[in-house]
Amino acid sequence: MKIFICSPFAGDTVRNILAAQGYCRKAVAEGHVPFAPHLYFPQLLEDKNSEEREKGMAMGLMWLSHCDEMWVFGEASPGMKTEIAYAEEHQIPIRYFPAEQEDHFDD
Repeated sequence: MKIFICSPFAGDTVRNILAAQGYCRKAVAEGHVPFAPHLYFPQLLEDKNSEEREKGMAMGLMWLSHCDEMWVFGEASPGMKTEIAYAEEHQIPIRYFPAEQEDHFDD
């Protein structure tokens, strides 16, 4: 399955990037193909530039529309809430992972 990884980016970006990489590894280990827009688009666009952030969010939602499932990790940020709402509106199944499980995904 194609899995959309929804997790925090802003704040402690180094920690959040490492965590998102761990979540992607979990998906791969389970035989899925992960997509984490916050690992990809900040390589091309400046997240602190509101116009570029909007473009990145729009492109992320376009990718989400092609995913089979969304996996949510951590407390939902405003960007994550937008992604979750989109998934709900488009009837994309959502799995929420408890915080106590998250630390084990980057081993």
